[in-house]
Amino acid sequence: MKFEKTNYLQGVLDSHKMKHVDDLIKSYQGKRKQIKEALERQYGKDIYSPINSGSYAKHTAINTKFDLDIAAPFKKKKFSTLEEMFDDVYNFFDRVYRYDDPDFSEVRKQGVSIGLKFIKDFKMLDIDIVPGRELRGDSYSEDKYMNLHANDNSSESQQSIQTNITQQIDHIKGKNAERECIRLMKIWKTQNQKKYIKSFLVELIVVRAFDNSNDIPTGLWDKLKMVLEFIRDNIEHVRLVDPGNSNNVVSDTMTKSQKREFKDDVKKILDKVEWRVENLKLYFKENPKFPSTRNNGYTRTGAGAATLGTNSFG
Repeated sequence: MKFEKTNYLQGVLDSHKMKHVDDLIKSYQGKRKQIKEALERQYGKDIYSPINSGSYAKHTAINTKFDLDIAAPFKKKKFSTLEEMFDDVYNFFDRVYRYDDPDFSEVRKQGVSIGLKFIKDFKMLDIDIVPGRELRGDSYSEDKYMNLHANDNSSESQQSIQTNITQQIDHIKGKNAERECIRLMKIWKTQNQKKYIKSFLVELIVVRAFDNSNDIPTGLWDKLKMVLEFIRDNIEHVRLVDPGNSNNVVSDTMTKSQKREFKDDVKKILDKVEWRVENLKLYFKENPKFPSTRNNGYTRTGAGAATLGTNSFG
């Protein structure tokens, strides 16, 4: 029997597919629809149609950690400050919406979002709302840019962050190979509790690794190896910016020591897998709830033995 790295990684991705949690996704989608409708009822002509955001909208979600977030774009004239906008949306859910939704559990202020928690059909649902205000009067319809309020409880200073969620989604649109590597890196990040590494940074550095290569490999492992080598060689100095705002340097969200730790982690993966290929299983694990049918990456070779194909499964 031979261990096939690409075949094994395809199995890991298969075990983390969103199709395995269809019922939960339907609950999220239904709740998200209710929240959008509530926002439109509350703010009427002062809000543009809320849009889907987060990993599910970007097709980079894994079934052990995902989000169905909502971006709520407000008209410039509605609020005099971003803080007023943020607090008004928070107060709406805290003082009004909670009494209209029997599934409502909790509301909390986060970085640039308002986190809502629900308990529906004995399952916990988390949906984040990102309120934003257009840059100029009636400009959002044309350019999709918003200013976000950065809610920093650790400091008295408040910041605004300009972004364009539509451009963030378009940045990885149609990039299927990149999205596979993003999902694998998020699987590793989640399983190893690397909370200091933002998923947005993972997206950006994976895309940069592909963009910087003159010869994209063919196999999934070789693509992932290319990404890991790029991170190892560049994470300490690479500049990664928000596609929706070149002044938002996402790579600055990590400290020097965190970047060094990230570098050391991926170097360890590369070294261990080079030493023994089966060590790949130590770093990228299947979701045990939905085990793959790919025989853990092993193939049988020889007379009368079947070899598992890499494209036999969705």
